[in-house]
Amino acid sequence: MPMTNRGVRIIDPILSTFSQGYRNAGFIGEALFPRVPVSASGGQIIEFGREAFQLVNMRRTPGGPTKRIQFGYAGKPYALVNDSLEAPVPREHQRDASAVLNIDLGQRAVRLVLSKILLQLEVDQATLATTAGNYGAAGKIALAGAAKWSAATGLPLTDIDTGREAIRAAVGIYPNTLVLSAKAFNACKNNPQVIARFQYNSQVEIDASAITEKMLAGLFNVDKVVVGKAIVTDDALANSDIWGNNAVLAYVPIGETFQEEPSYGYTYTMNGNPLVEQPYWDENAKSTIYGVTMERAPVLSGISSGYLIQTPA
Repeated sequence: MPMTNRGVRIIDPILSTFSQGYRNAGFIGEALFPRVPVSASGGQIIEFGREAFQLVNMRRTPGGPTKRIQFGYAGKPYALVNDSLEAPVPREHQRDASAVLNIDLGQRAVRLVLSKILLQLEVDQATLATTAGNYGAAGKIALAGAAKWSAATGLPLTDIDTGREAIRAAVGIYPNTLVLSAKAFNACKNNPQVIARFQYNSQVEIDASAITEKMLAGLFNVDKVVVGKAIVTDDALANSDIWGNNAVLAYVPIGETFQEEPSYGYTYTMNGNPLVEQPYWDENAKSTIYGVTMERAPVLSGISSGYLIQTPA
């Protein structure tokens, strides 16, 4: 029997299109590490320093030479990791769902698998962003005791301003993104200094529960504040916050991004990933198997444009 086009494909193009557009609203790692496509599974990270933000004298006289610029410089090597996972859809479940509920369990299986893959990516991104050893001495601070935001004497506004100025001093531009762990967000919005600043500009009494990420973005002079609320469960069924007890200030380009553009970080992602493998029939399990693969590696491409605040809560 001749093979059809569908029979020779090794991926499912329709479900792959779905997977590439899928985002889990609970994961915020891409606020610091936006996805950019790469065509090789390894290479060197394009890194950026202060020179990426400098003005260039591009004036030329008639017949004179044209200035050239470089897109960053080749930094540390990177290697994409290959995450791949499958989920079965039993024949009985697919039959009943199609006949009674008119739903596609195949797409739901892909969503389940993809959520697991993106959970691991979120953990990897958070680990990279919150590891103090990845930052220089001027790019981090660890708060303790009375300096914590959860203390009445804590000063979030002062700490954020210090971080903003540290980034500007390092690369000549202010950060535009603030990532707060759930603990840091709660400590920040309940802090007396923050509440007092909102109260000063309001005609009514401000309750901490009414303070939103958007309000904090305006207060801290950044384009956006995002809160990492996701948790992860270990083999002993103990839960932990993926973003721990941290705050990260960074400069990250907004909108469509390319690896040649200066940024705190990127998630290098193989072209066309995540991709859905061609579903196949498992005779023994009487199930259709749906698999998803994602080759990716979060990288720090401009660590001088980031500032880590540890233990703010």
